[in-house]
Parts: sequence; structure tokens; C-alpha cells
Amino acid sequence: RETHHVGERIALTMPDSKKFFENLSGAGKAIGVLTSGGDAQGMNAAVRAVVRMGIYVRAKVYFIHEGYQGMVDGGDNIKEATWESVSSMLQVGGTVIGSARCKDFRTHEGRLRAALNLVRLGITNLCVIGGDGSLTGANLFREEWNGLLKELVELGQIDEAAAEMHSVLHIVGMVGSIDNDFCGTDMTIGTDSALHRIIEVVDAIMTTAQSHQRTFVLEVMGRHCGYLALVSALACGADWVLIPEMPPEDGWEDQMCQKLSENRADKKRLNIIIVAEGAIDSHNRVITTDYVKDLVVGCLGFDTRVTILGHVQRGGTPSAFDRILASRMGVEAVLALLEASSDTPACVVSLCGNQAVRLPLMECVQMTQAVQKAMDKKNFEEAVKLRGRSFENNLNTYKLLSYRKTDSVMPKSAFNVAVLNVGAPAAGMNAAVRSAVRVGITEGHTMFAVHDGFEGFSNGQVKPYCTPVYIKEIKWGDVGGWTGQGGSLLGTKRTLPVKHMDKIAEQMRIHNINALLVIGGFEAYLGLLELLAARFRHPELCVPMVMIPATVSNNIPGSDLSIGADTALNAITATCDRIKQSASGTKRRVFIIETMGGYCGYLATVGALAAGADAAYIYEEPFDIRDLQARWCNVEHLTEKMKTSIQRGLVLRNECCNDNFTTDFIYQLYSEEGKGVFDCRKNVLGHMQQGGAPSPFDRNYGTKIAAKAMQWISKKLKEFYVEGRVFANTEDSACLLGMRRRALVFQPVTQLKDETDFVHRIPKEQWWLKLRPLMKILAKYKTSYDVSDAGQLEHVAGLRTIEENGREKEGEEE
Repeated sequence: RETHHVGERIALTMPDSKKFFENLSGAGKAIGVLTSGGDAQGMNAAVRAVVRMGIYVRAKVYFIHEGYQGMVDGGDNIKEATWESVSSMLQVGGTVIGSARCKDFRTHEGRLRAALNLVRLGITNLCVIGGDGSLTGANLFREEWNGLLKELVELGQIDEAAAEMHSVLHIVGMVGSIDNDFCGTDMTIGTDSALHRIIEVVDAIMTTAQSHQRTFVLEVMGRHCGYLALVSALACGADWVLIPEMPPEDGWEDQMCQKLSENRADKKRLNIIIVAEGAIDSHNRVITTDYVKDLVVGCLGFDTRVTILGHVQRGGTPSAFDRILASRMGVEAVLALLEASSDTPACVVSLCGNQAVRLPLMECVQMTQAVQKAMDKKNFEEAVKLRGRSFENNLNTYKLLSYRKTDSVMPKSAFNVAVLNVGAPAAGMNAAVRSAVRVGITEGHTMFAVHDGFEGFSNGQVKPYCTPVYIKEIKWGDVGGWTGQGGSLLGTKRTLPVKHMDKIAEQMRIHNINALLVIGGFEAYLGLLELLAARFRHPELCVPMVMIPATVSNNIPGSDLSIGADTALNAITATCDRIKQSASGTKRRVFIIETMGGYCGYLATVGALAAGADAAYIYEEPFDIRDLQARWCNVEHLTEKMKTSIQRGLVLRNECCNDNFTTDFIYQLYSEEGKGVFDCRKNVLGHMQQGGAPSPFDRNYGTKIAAKAMQWISKKLKEFYVEGRVFANTEDSACLLGMRRRALVFQPVTQLKDETDFVHRIPKEQWWLKLRPLMKILAKYKTSYDVSDAGQLEHVAGLRTIEENGREKEGEEE
């Protein structure tokens, strides 16, 4: 997820007081929402959020159909939206209000007609969802606004009073583009869904390629930006990738063929080459898929096929991530319009880490254009830097993992590093193990795989050649093809080390383990604390240790995100989509759905937001029987809803939200209270949330975070290597690597104890709780929404300085 440049802030809120959006009123205001340029999955979720948030604050909201063309043509192209008109829109790909590339709007006459159409309806607030071209056009429209109104007065089409009343046009942009080519946001709306389409195709192709020992050359979108190609190559473990930001040097053809040949010699039955449609060589010559195919056939004689994905990448249902991203951006866009003054510049709503931020629109556009200028001048290193730190990290991680050095040039250290999975399986664990193993080998270490967690660690190998072997060396080729595999190929158990400490220490000594990488959930966190506490009795445990959070529950202190949670969210969202479709067909039906998560309500809350649910019951937000019956909390609310055209209901319940109000109880309560109005069904999703192939996000996140963890281990091994042995006994030698707001941070596990509710196995503070009011608002509940973090306009130019300062302060950053 790309981290771009955020700089000094213009404070619009008091830092020491909370601000709630109830103080912001949209009464008397009109907001127009349009989608422009290429379509992207998630645009509908953004439109839905703008409409519902706008109506919620008592503003009028208008659909502007067919983008700028609809604004120019006016008439039926501009219609007032209602709450029900955006129902069933969340899960639909593309844009239901239409998008068109408009030549008329590029002319002064076209913009004059557009201004007239907006003034007639009183629209002086625009939410524009599109790419940099669409947003640039919106900014030009805003700059010309006063002049256009003056011209309309002179032509007699509006009077002076109308011109005065509508003298200021406010613009807020949201970036909808599958290419992720816009500077200023971590992810653009549609990118994650496009990655889903690509990875689905690659996973399917791999099975047929393996059957026939074929090489496949895939072309993905990305005329000017190689993000899709680069991340999909990381996510599927491609043999080679060609992107515009990294043109291959002269002689790349021989290097690629040599690598493909080496992989086949290692008994790999297939090769995958991913080519961005804008790929070029160092002389700016286009590299086509046919050229690559002919090269492989001519040099190696491999059976080779070409697949061009094309507009498949734009289509299909938006992913859970894109729905949540678009919903958050849509709500933030309305807040930005409500808070805008006459001198507020046009801004774009962006995502940085887990924060919604506002950036001046033209600063982002100028930086995006600067990338292309750098590439035109063949200054590709600068282009990569301008893309952002995350793009650079993706590229560096790919380089680290993609090229296997020959044994003659491979660095050799004296260190042995063990990697193990602990706790319940989570999709993406295997991608993390693969990354750790290959980066470790690249760093010169000998890598050991520990099977079945701490239990397997204690068993080890009692006698030579005995089976099963729980600890054994793992090599480069052993982890080939692991990125797309779900579950845990190493095996994982919930067993904690405390009862097996003597045996674990013995195995550490036998295999001379110098560092530990633990990938897992809350048991992994507890296990690391137990290993740390046992150091005074077992000097073998005085080695660098690092934990990577991997659990569908996303309940690990010290990290906002865990490997596996995104895959689980997509499983929940896909199931809810089908259930909603069933409920729509039968009418007047409410479904109660139980999700996993233990006492952590992350899956229920964020799943409800992504699926458009009516409510989500979680442990962190206590409720009683009155809440279940009251209008603002569910039964009466759903009764009122059945009187509208949206005659269905969806309620999510976290499995441990309440000991007494079980799923069966809530189902029976709803069935009884809803008699004659709606009927009720229940569905327990269970372990399907842990299964399946990992999502592109979990593959990429697991790959990058494991690579960073191994580099930290290498650094610590050198730091603690004294007098021929590794001895690490300091607090910072046992860390958890987690995502905190905008950075990946190494945190000593002992410092996280104060942040942990050990009884309920959750962090004491959880960032996603701020999303609950947003979920309620979009479901039409009256609630309070803290917007203290909103209302801050940041600047693109100063962000790199802040990032560098943060890196010095926190040690490591994504």
C-alpha cells in the first residue's frame, strides 16, 4: 500500500477537544456526485457513501449521470438521489451512474453550459470520482467559476442574486483508477479489486501450465504505471516482471531465459512472466507479450502461451478493501464539503495507512505528472521515488526475492534462523514463510523450518532419520509456489511453549538456532513473552526473536493489521452478497450471520461495513435487551425498513459478543418481534473464514513484512554477535513487527503488555472502532461520529521530510 508525501497541516480543529459532525449541517446545501474517466470497482460504494452521508446531514444530493457529459447536457442527466436509490449498489462493479470521456467539457462553451445547469439546481458542491484528468478538469472548472457566472449574468441566463448566492464552487475529489497511478494516496479505488481479478486468472492458469509444463506470458493493465504488474508478480511468485518504471538493461533477454531455464532445472514445471501494457526497455522501445513469447520459444523451445487480461481487470464485484476504502472516502468527502470555506482549495480525499487525509488536489496532480516527466527523461530512479515509498519497497522486495544467486556468489553467514507458525491457520502465512526463507538465504543464513509450532519445536528429531522430522533445513526451491497456498504448509498448533521450554531450549542448542521468526496469532504473542521470560534459565533462548501477526481475528496488540484478516473479510463479504441476493428474492427477510474473531469485533464490524449490513454486535460495544429492541438498534429499525422498497435485513454478530445473547437467542428474538413483518434466518460462517486462497493483499503484505523481519534479524545477528556467539538479552531483541497508522514498526513485546487485555485476548485500544459510527450512519441510524481526526488539510511537498523524521524516530517504516 503506497505511502506518499504528506506535509505540514493546516489545523481546522482544536487539538485538545473532540469535534462531532452533528455540529455540521448540510441544510440548504446541494451536492452533486459524478464518476468520470475509466470505471473502477468500488466507485458505486463511493457514490452510495456520498449520497447517504449527504442526506444524513440534511443536504440535497444529485446524481450527475454520464460524468461531465451529463453535467454539460443537463436535463434528466442530473437527478436528485434518495436513500433507497443507492440500495444494492455496494456490491456492483463499474459505476451505475455512468461515466464518459467528454470533449465538450474541455471547451469554454461546454463548461459554461455545465455551470448554468448546476446553478439552476443550486449545486455548489461537487464530489468528483475519477483519475487525474477528471480531477484536473474539476479544478479548472472551479477556478473559472466566478467568470462563468459573470458571463451567464451578462447573457441574461441567470440574475445577479443567483450569481451572488452561488458564488463559490467547492470541489472534493476521490481517485477511482485501477492502475494506482495517482500520487497522494496509498491506494486508489479499484486497485485492490483489479489485483483480485489478476490473481484469480493467474491461479487458474498455474494449474494448466503445471499440467503441460508451459510458460505463460500475461499482460496486465498499466500504460504508465507498473503497480498492478509489480504487486501481482509479488503475489503469485512470478519468474519475471516488466514494468515501465524499471526498464530492463541491455541483455535482459539472456538473463530472463537463463532464469527460466534454471527454474525448470530445479523441477519447476511452469513459468509465469507478467508484462505491464506500458513496459519498455532502456531505449524506450515497447516490450510486447508476443515479443517475450517469441523470445522464450526461440531461445529455450518452451511451450509458451500469451494471455491478455484486458478489461476483465476492470470488471466484477469490488473487493472488501475497495468497498471500505470507497465508503470511508465518500463520508470524508462530504465532511470536507461541509467544512469548506471560500478560500479552501480543491482537495482530494486520500488514504494514508489507516487514516483518511485531505490533500490539495493540484499538488497531487502535479506530482503525478512529475512521474511521467521523469520517465520521459529516462530518469527512472526518480520516477520510482516519486511513486512513493511503498512502490519502492515493493520493487526492492521483488528484486530480493526474484533472482536466485548462484552458490559461487551467494554470501554465507554462520547463522541459523528458524521460522515457525503458531496458532490458528491464516491465509498468507505461506507467502510470509516463502519470503522469509528466500530473503534469509539471500542474506546468507541457513534457514530451518519448524513444523507444528512450538509443539513440533519441542519434539525436534530424537534420532537420526526418524519420522516425522519437525525441524529441518529448508531451501530456496522448497518454498516454490507457496504464495497462493492457503492455510499453513508448515503446520500450526495453539500449543504454548511454557510446558516444553526445556525441550525447546535443547532443540535450539542441537540445531544451533541463532534467531527465531514466529508467524501467528495471539498464541504466538504469548509464546514470545514466555520465551523471553525463560531467558534467565535457558541461555539458548538469548537470540533475536521477531513475531509477525497472522490471524483472521486481527486481535494482536501493536499492529493495526494481521495477515489473513483481509482474506477472511472477503469470504464474509462474498457470503453476505449471496445472502442479500437471497433475501431480496424472497422479500421481508432478515439474516443473522455469525462471524469469527473471538472477543475481537473487527471481522463483524468491518465485514458489516463492506457488506452494507444493518447492524453488527460486538463485545467491545456492550448492549442489552433494550438495545436489541430499540429503534436506533435493530428490531424496530428493521420493521421501519420493511415499509420501504428495501425489504431485507442483514445483521452480523461476533461469536463472543455476549454470553447470553447468542446467535440462537438473537434469531429467536427477531423471529418473535418481527412476526407479520419479516421472517428470519441464521447462518454461522465458521471456519470457511480461515480457508481459501489468500487475497492479493494478504500475499503482498505477508511477503513484504516477512522480508522486513528477516532484514531486521540479519541486523540484530550482527549486533549481538560477540566472541564467536550470538547473545541477545535486551528488551529490544524480542519484537513484534506491526503496522501502526502509517508505518511498519518493530516494538519490544514487553512494552505491548500494558496495551493488552489478556483475559479477552484483544488490544485495549483498537483503531477500527472509529469505523462503527460510519457503518451505522450508512445504515440510517442516528449516532455520534467523532471527526476530530478529519478536517486537516495536508501538503504533498512536505511529506518526505515527515517520513524521514518518523523513520529516525521509530526505526523502520513501510
